[in-house]
Amino acid sequence: MQRLLVLLVALLIAACVKQPDPQPEGLSVPENVRLHTASENSLTFQWDAVDGAEGYAWRLTKAGVQVREGNVSKRNVAIDALDKATSYRFSVCATSGGASSAYSAEIEATTAGEPDPEPTPGAETVCVDAPIVIQLGAAPVLGSAGIIRILDASGSEVDRIDLADMATVSVRSSDGAMIPKAQIAADTRFNSFMDALHCGRWRIVHCTPLRIEGNKLIITPHNEALDFNKTYSLTMEAGVVEGHGGIARGEMEFTTKAAPSKTTIRVATAGSGDFCTLQRALGHAANGATISVAAGTYCELLYLRDKKDITIKGDSREDVRVVYPNNESYEGGSGAAAASRPAIGSPIGTGGGRGLFLVENCDNLRLENLTIENSFGEQKGQAETIYFNSGNNTHRLTIENCSLISWQDTFLAKGRVWVHNSLIAGHVDYIWGYSEVCLFEECEIRSRAGGYIIQARVPKATDKGFVFLNCSLAAEESVAAGSVYLARSAGQGEVFDNVVYVNCTMSPAISASGWYSNPAPNPSAPTATGGWREFGSKDAAGKPVTGHNAYGKELSATEAQGYLSKESVLGW
Repeated sequence: MQRLLVLLVALLIAACVKQPDPQPEGLSVPENVRLHTASENSLTFQWDAVDGAEGYAWRLTKAGVQVREGNVSKRNVAIDALDKATSYRFSVCATSGGASSAYSAEIEATTAGEPDPEPTPGAETVCVDAPIVIQLGAAPVLGSAGIIRILDASGSEVDRIDLADMATVSVRSSDGAMIPKAQIAADTRFNSFMDALHCGRWRIVHCTPLRIEGNKLIITPHNEALDFNKTYSLTMEAGVVEGHGGIARGEMEFTTKAAPSKTTIRVATAGSGDFCTLQRALGHAANGATISVAAGTYCELLYLRDKKDITIKGDSREDVRVVYPNNESYEGGSGAAAASRPAIGSPIGTGGGRGLFLVENCDNLRLENLTIENSFGEQKGQAETIYFNSGNNTHRLTIENCSLISWQDTFLAKGRVWVHNSLIAGHVDYIWGYSEVCLFEECEIRSRAGGYIIQARVPKATDKGFVFLNCSLAAEESVAAGSVYLARSAGQGEVFDNVVYVNCTMSPAISASGWYSNPAPNPSAPTATGGWREFGSKDAAGKPVTGHNAYGKELSATEAQGYLSKESVLGW
């Protein structure tokens, strides 16, 4: 009986004690999130796999502000183009379909290296295009009115940023870039949140004259607003930064460096070179110049015109990154330039186009060891990294060991082009144009989503057009099998779809039919020298790829002879 009473008491006590709530069903938070490796410009993170997860979403913050985000299908991610000797915080969640777990607790990680000195105006001279850094006690909040001016020694205004013009732009949370709320067109009025890139003519573009990083306000003068070996004073009206009383003339002065060589030029974001921006170097360079570019991220649009034998050579393909968002919705058309710089408040007349780098009539331009990324970041909308525009279609371009990254229309080419040992990434017509001949040799052609690799608009039936030699037609992990076509046509009878793939390795993402046939190409029946053709196509195991539709032709070994080397394709 005593034992029974003890048991009854125990049961009553257990019934009165609140039991833990059952855990909701769903994805678990990733555990054991950790830093794997750190370099000066990248961080790699890992975590344990989560049961049921189809992928993972991650985010990276700096000084409390999100600077990167992304999605991966595996349990690790490498994030590059970061600032060296800088602290970041990382977290990740598991995803499946439309569901996701909570984010993991943030972990802190710091990139390697020693911090570069800020190129802040002071007692020593600075690059003529150096950003002006104002250190504040707290993260600045920009007002809606007020003017920042740069004055020369006589007190005359040489540059201004009017915060009233900020109403025309939106600020991207991911990177602080200021992008137009409405498309810049011929009747758009020029304002201080736009710039005119000068290289013989003037390419009118949107720009980001102000950035906030932590407690810093970073001011970027407009292109060629300042001159060499001059002393300037910055003024800032009260209200530009909320709660800040402003900066009066004489409180912040600086002197620019003397003009450097026009043939051997060094660019470095930290101010240790001749210029801080690549654009100022392009405008300054003489024919035959070599522009070397230090590791760093260059957030700018570019323009080069009427120069020859220019070499732009980065220190490292991975660490030299020219990154900026542009798109048809920001600036319409492939790009052109005006004869003069428009006055503030006047219509721009000629828009600078949707690409990142506009090149006009430049012979023997050479790009080496760098990455150019149009960071518009959405799949819909034309967004070139480079438009190489040769007026007579004979100018030469060499791209060696580079990465060109966008989504739609990544690379637009005219002239005679050789791309070697490089990455071209995108998803719709991401290689296209009017080239007489354009050779991609030993390149990775990477599809980022289902779509079409190339749309050729070759001017003459006898032109070789676009040739892919010993290339890898790759795809990102999320790209569905059979969702990428080798080419599609513009459906224009006055141009020709001359494209040939020679000894290329094709991923499972390439469609079984190969060629997209609606509309039909010109010519619709390929020959040994015209239309859509291939020779020696194979899969990753080396097995021949066959069975593509009749809009393409399988060349014989004899017919392929003219496409087996750079010399046979380009003649140089």
